[in-house]
Amino acid sequence: MEQEILNSYSILNSLNVSRETFFDFEIFISMIKEKNKEINIISQETSKKEVIRERHIIDSAQIIDFIDLNSNSTTDLGTGGGMPGIIIAIILKNMKKNMKVNLYEKSHHKSAFLREVSRKLKLKTEIFQENIFDQKKLETGTIMSRAFKPMPVVLDLVCENFTSYKNLIFFMGKNGKKVFENSLNDWDLEYIEKKSLTNEDSFLLNIKKIKKKIKKN
Repeated sequence: MEQEILNSYSILNSLNVSRETFFDFEIFISMIKEKNKEINIISQETSKKEVIRERHIIDSAQIIDFIDLNSNSTTDLGTGGGMPGIIIAIILKNMKKNMKVNLYEKSHHKSAFLREVSRKLKLKTEIFQENIFDQKKLETGTIMSRAFKPMPVVLDLVCENFTSYKNLIFFMGKNGKKVFENSLNDWDLEYIEKKSLTNEDSFLLNIKKIKKKIKKN
């Protein structure tokens, strides 16, 4: 059974993720499945264990090499059921990194679930049951955006609400290329693009610098 679990995460081996991390992932999956009977932590379509593992856990974990590990915190803009924030917090715990993961989630029920997971897995998180658009002068290291808001909205949010950050990570889906190209019409971005490990039509963006273009009349 133990080897079976390790094999199921073999795609992450190149990212130097520890075996203890994989077992914490499995506990988290069990908690999602149990809580999903009461509330929609994730959609019912993706609630099978194998699907959760690939589409949510592994998909979230693949950004760990984009996280600025020298910062005091990292921030998940709209974490939902904890992806990617809880996943990154699990990896950081097992890396022995003393970094706090800020999780923004407006839903009372989901926020309560995130606190329950954090207690059980002894994660260094802070859950904000708030609308991040109402928060100003935010400071953090890496900012994560997965299935949150359209790219232009997130870029505006980061520029207007964060006074300090290191980088911004986007998870881009099958229509991501077009969305990204359209965004480049309005923004100057310094970025690195990386192919997704979980979906051949998806990719990741690690954006280091953001500057809105001044439109000429």
